[in-house]
Amino acid sequence: MDTTFVAPMGDRGRLVVPAELRARQNWEQGVPLLMIESRGGVVLMTREQAKALIRTQLDGTSAVDALLAERRAAASAEDAA
Repeated sequence: MDTTFVAPMGDRGRLVVPAELRARQNWEQGVPLLMIESRGGVVLMTREQAKALIRTQLDGTSAVDALLAERRAAASAEDAA
């Protein structure tokens, strides 16, 4: 699914998203798209896609649980010494 598409910049900064990409992403006419700028470039996605990406990135061990486990391991090492 990793494919490169080209969309030349038109007058007044307009872009035409290629039909194949729109079909593959299920983007209908009028769907709001986010342009997220980062150091590596720009990501183009719908709000729902952005929410899903963030949920996936945040899924897993909580930061609090990880810090507690780290502290408990350090305390155990101190007690053993």
